[in-house]
Amino acid sequence: MDILHRANFSLGPISIDMIEKNLYLGGLAAAKDIYTLNKYKITHIITIDTCPLPRNISELKHITVKYIQLSDQPKEDLLSHFDETDCFIKEGLSKGAVFVHCFFGVSRSATVVIAYIMKKYQISYHEAFEKVKAKRSIVYPNQGFVSQLKLYREMGYTINPTNMHFKIFKLTLAADRVRKVKILPQNFIDLIQPDPDLAQIQPEPNVYRCKKCRRILASESNLIIHQDKGVNCTKTYFIEPMVWMNVTLVTNGKLHCPKCSAKLGSFSWIMGCQCPCGVQVAPAFYLTPSKVDFTNVVKNVEVTF
Repeated sequence: MDILHRANFSLGPISIDMIEKNLYLGGLAAAKDIYTLNKYKITHIITIDTCPLPRNISELKHITVKYIQLSDQPKEDLLSHFDETDCFIKEGLSKGAVFVHCFFGVSRSATVVIAYIMKKYQISYHEAFEKVKAKRSIVYPNQGFVSQLKLYREMGYTINPTNMHFKIFKLTLAADRVRKVKILPQNFIDLIQPDPDLAQIQPEPNVYRCKKCRRILASESNLIIHQDKGVNCTKTYFIEPMVWMNVTLVTNGKLHCPKCSAKLGSFSWIMGCQCPCGVQVAPAFYLTPSKVDFTNVVKNVEVTF
């Protein structure tokens, strides 16, 4: 372990370890110390913390910095940054040396480095964790980040917005924010899916329609699938939040058809809903099967099931 035993009294000892050639992991004290940065010939820095680096570091002409504002909490979304941090690390290594840090170099920055190692070697979280831990024994991502790393592998080491578990992950994060501020924060607005009833160049053939007026309410790809005894449950249709639902400014309510106003179901960001099969889904946006039809439109011929 390569640790400098020089102390910054407000941050503790300067700690930095080489994980692979020209890739370093450590704490804020090292990132703020110009002597340390020069010693290891650092050219690129990733900061994952609640505050960016001071200007005397971030404005150094020979160093490129990337800042991700994020606290060390299990419900923080570090997963969505893995693609960009991977690209930044690769670019930095092609030009010099990269230093990834958070406050202590234990959880947040370790998670980013583990994600990079996982993708580089196409290995599991456990294998990558052991590789990094062998070089820096104090690494210990919180359990939320561990789950995100495992999901990263499931998605093929890239962010796949269509992955069911990723959709649920993002909706769960959004629900946590709604619980705190009572509305959907702006940075989660992209979770609200477009209206499938609007004209589309390549519309999906399988859709859910209002049984009363035939308006399209959701596409099959909008389903949030849960299982009952090992099979996909269809006792309630849980779907992604849609534009027509108007669910960004309230925490719960009824869902009505935007064309004929027929009652279709309900939603709840915080409490969720229990499916008749017994599974609790939260957050929940659901259509009652008796109120909608699942239709397969082929060559403009609608077949209702």
